[in-house]
Amino acid sequence: MLGWLDHADTGGGDGAHARLSEIAATLAAEGLAVRGTVQTNLRRGGDDCHCDMVLRVLADDGPQVVISQDLGAGSQGCRLDADALEGAAQRVLATLPEGVAEGGAIVVLNKFGKQEMIGRGMVAVITAALDRGFPVLISVAPAHRPAFAEFAGELAVHLSPEAALEWCRDALAAARLTPAA
Repeated sequence: MLGWLDHADTGGGDGAHARLSEIAATLAAEGLAVRGTVQTNLRRGGDDCHCDMVLRVLADDGPQVVISQDLGAGSQGCRLDADALEGAAQRVLATLPEGVAEGGAIVVLNKFGKQEMIGRGMVAVITAALDRGFPVLISVAPAHRPAFAEFAGELAVHLSPEAALEWCRDALAAARLTPAA
C-alpha cells in the first residue's frame, strides 16, 4: 500500500509538505503509530529559491535535520545535503516496528525526489515499511512522476489531498488485518 500526493494537486511542494504534516499530526492525535518525516521550508529573505529544507523525524526525540546546504550567492547547483537525508532515513528506520504484530505503523514521507530516483534517500525506508506490511504515504513532484511510477509500479495509488487522510486510516486498518508474509 503506497499512496501518493501529487505536488500539482496541493499547490506545489510547500502545499504537499503542509498537507503531509497535517495528516501526520491528525493520525498521531488519534493515537495511531505514525513514522517517517515531514518537511518545512524556511524561507531566507525574499527569494523563493533559497530556503532551508528541514525534516522532522516522526516518533524520534532527536533534533530536526537540515537537509539543505548553503552554496553561496548565485549558486545554481543542487542544495540537497544527501548525507543529511541519509542520516534522517536511518533515524526513521530505527523507529519502525518489526511488523504488524507489534502494532504496525503508517509511514509518512516528505517526498520521492532526486535521491530516491537513484535508489538513495528514503528508498530503504519505503521498502522496509512495505516489506513489513506498513502503508506509506508520500508526495511526488511532477518532474519525478515517471521515476516514481517505475519504482512503485502497481503498488502506487494516486490520492487527492482530501482523500489522503481517510486512505491512511483505511490502509493502516487493513494492514493490521493482513500481516506481511
